[in-house]
Amino acid sequence: TAGSVVVPYGHVIGNEKWRGSEVAQKLQGKVRLIFEDGLGLVDFHLSNRTCILYISEADLVAGDEYKRRVVRFRNASNLRGLVIVEKTQISGQYFSAVQKLVVLELGMVLLPVANQGEAAQLIVQLVSVCVREQSRDQSSNPFLRKQRPQLAEPALLQTAQHIPGVGKTKALLLLQHFGSIHRLCNASISELERVVGQAAAQQIHSF
Repeated sequence: TAGSVVVPYGHVIGNEKWRGSEVAQKLQGKVRLIFEDGLGLVDFHLSNRTCILYISEADLVAGDEYKRRVVRFRNASNLRGLVIVEKTQISGQYFSAVQKLVVLELGMVLLPVANQGEAAQLIVQLVSVCVREQSRDQSSNPFLRKQRPQLAEPALLQTAQHIPGVGKTKALLLLQHFGSIHRLCNASISELERVVGQAAAQQIHSF
C-alpha cells in the first residue's frame, strides 16, 4: 500500500513499469531514482507523504479505465496524491472530463504536461519542494529537537569532531542545530556562522 513505502531523503521511487521510459531517462542525473515493483496504483513516490499517479495520452484515448484508477488511487492512499496528465493535441479533447473528475469531484491536484520530458521537469521541481518541507518539519518539530542531543551520541559526535577546528563542544552545537551530518554538509556559510562564528564556519564549509 502507498502508506508503507519509505522514501529516502531527496530520492524518487518509481514504479518498475517506468524503467527505460522517457520520463525515467530525463530524471536520471537530476534526482536519485529507484525502481520498485509492487507500488500498485502509484507511479512515483516523491516523499513519505507525496505520490503521483501518471495518466498518459494512451490512457486517455483507451477509454474510462483511467477514471477507475484515479478513484482507487484517491481512496487507497492516505498520502497527498497528485495527478499528472498528458494534455496533447490528441488527448486535449478528454482533458475537461479529467479535470472535472480529479479536481471538482475528488478534490485532488491535477498537473497537465505536454509530454514525459515536461513531466520529468515537474517531478524534479516537486522533489525539491518535498525536500524543503521535510527540512522545515524537522527543524520546527519540538519533539524532534528535544531528541537531537541524544541522536548526537556517540558516532555522529565522533564524525563531526573529525572536521578541522571542531572539538566536542562545537560538534555538539552543530549536531543540535542541524540534526544530521547530511544537513551539516549542505549548510551554507551564513547558516554555519550563526552557530560557530565566522572563522570556524569558513573552515567547516571548506572542509
